Amino acid sequence: MLYDIIKSPSFAKLMETNVRDLLIYFFENDQNFSILCKIESVTFDPPLPKLISDEFRAMTLFFLAGYTFESARIDEDMLIFEAGFGQENIGSFVSIPLLSIVQIIIDDTPIFVNLALPQERIAPINIEKNEGIQNSMSVFLSNPENQKFKKK
Repeated sequence: MLYDIIKSPSFAKLMETNVRDLLIYFFENDQNFSILCKIESVTFDPPLPKLISDEFRAMTLFFLAGYTFESARIDEDMLIFEAGFGQENIGSFVSIPLLSIVQIIIDDTPIFVNLALPQERIAPINIEKNEGIQNSMSVFLSNPENQKFKKK
């Protein structure tokens, strides 16, 4: 089952290794790229003003080119680079866990997709079949339009 694979620690390690290897390849070949990542895992040093940080979406795209690309490095399980934000170009070091990188993009084309769920982020799922069917039915019947489908 797909969920069993994407929550597997060995699959997560494989994805992390693939991300690391791809990023190193791009650094060695001077290839600019973009990354789509989960902003909840990203840290900024120094922290960005709230006005700027509130503009980030749950999935945020960073484009690594120019100085941002040149400043980028991999340190253990983190991608770190310096970037400027807002109209004032406020500088901050951005640290992104490799497993929080969901896509790597070159020329508007995703070339890598990471489906792994980091262990600390896995939400428990009740796989009891009857309970799942009952929950699904409750949601379905909560819509008044669907009452006509209920067996009498």
